[in-house]
Amino acid sequence: MDPRNLSGLKVLVIGLGRTGVATAHFLASRDARVYISEEKKREDVEDSQRLIEGTGATVQTGGHDTGILSGIDLIIPSPGVPPRNVLLAEGIMRGIPVVSELELASWFISTPIVAITGTNGKTTTTALIGALLARGGRRVYVGGNIGTPLVAVVDEEEKYDCMVVEVSSFQLMWCERFSPAIGILLNTTIDHMDYHASFAEYRSIKERIFANQTTSCCAVLNADDPRSAPLAKRISAAPVFFSSSQVLAEGIFVNGTSLRYRDAAGRNENYPLEAVRLRGNHNRENIMASIVAARWCGCEPSAIAESLRTFPGLSHRIEYLGATHGVEFYDDSKGTNADAVARALESFSKPVILLMGGRDKTGGFDVLAPLIRTKVKELILFGEARETIRAYVGSVVPTVSEERLAGAVRRAVLSASPGDVVLLSPGCASFDEFRNYEERGNHFRETVNRMTGGLTRADD
Repeated sequence: MDPRNLSGLKVLVIGLGRTGVATAHFLASRDARVYISEEKKREDVEDSQRLIEGTGATVQTGGHDTGILSGIDLIIPSPGVPPRNVLLAEGIMRGIPVVSELELASWFISTPIVAITGTNGKTTTTALIGALLARGGRRVYVGGNIGTPLVAVVDEEEKYDCMVVEVSSFQLMWCERFSPAIGILLNTTIDHMDYHASFAEYRSIKERIFANQTTSCCAVLNADDPRSAPLAKRISAAPVFFSSSQVLAEGIFVNGTSLRYRDAAGRNENYPLEAVRLRGNHNRENIMASIVAARWCGCEPSAIAESLRTFPGLSHRIEYLGATHGVEFYDDSKGTNADAVARALESFSKPVILLMGGRDKTGGFDVLAPLIRTKVKELILFGEARETIRAYVGSVVPTVSEERLAGAVRRAVLSASPGDVVLLSPGCASFDEFRNYEERGNHFRETVNRMTGGLTRADD
């Protein structure tokens, strides 16, 4: 199959969310014959169906019928569609090629791509790189697994000097030719074990971000991950390491209250951290990876330093909501696995009242026990996973349970004393009570404000 010639091909898109809609429009514009299968009922996706009017797509809703696979030449699953999906499994058994929307878009894009993956920190790093490049005078698209799907801007790529793309394991799993000019692997910890067969498989899929890079490309790697050094020897791209615990002869590392960047040309650059708003060691890692990407794209150190000072961070990622009566409230609703909870806890020196819960993604809560013992004053559990989490760490500190997040917030407000931090860092998916982590975080903010009479911020 000629990857750039889709005319006349019968292509099945699985899922009618934002990515599915954008993919259907792109395929139709390339004269493909579009078929869509959506698990939700017709009445639940009426808005999406209106958005694909004019594509000529044949749409199946209310479940997946393998009959739709008859004559299909290519399958494009939306992000998050698991390999066990009946259409994917049957299609693979029939030998039908499967590619992600990211892979599809990359066939038609010549603009340099900066791609970011990892278990945690992808979205913050993606947004920060976009800000650094924009401050450096570049015309930049920021999207991918966040915001606008890459396939939606293929025909507008002449507007951009570079494209910064967040990439998930779900997308990389179905990539064959995708080759970013700069690939970044921030970290890998246990996550999405409800999707991948093992951590080894998950890590291997993440490493695909470098698979098709050439010697002119850049691979940004975490020097503190023991798997990075062997990986650097297997890839073609030039590796650049970052570290929060080591002094590197070449690369970027934490040097007291600043970051020191030593590049292959022998240049030494210093980036102060005092005025940077992003808190926590994990964000230092995100910042270091972002600096490397920006420098490889030709941004000047002065522009990078200024952008670091003004970058506000993103919502729902250890976001400071405000304080009342000496109690600070933070929303880390995006923290959907145990490692993210650990990174959030490491950001605080004050006693923490920690809210955890939601839908379990089978992510090893036992590793949190030492941090909870030293950082957490009280653990408040909520949602479907509350008893699962309790079994692992409920005996470490005083622990209570509530069915819903609102009840957990009420408990936290009543328990908190001046000098405490109330932190929502769920360690779980949101889908037991909310549509997504954003809705959960917004509900947390609204509930806190309602129960406290409103928060104030020092910078208001």
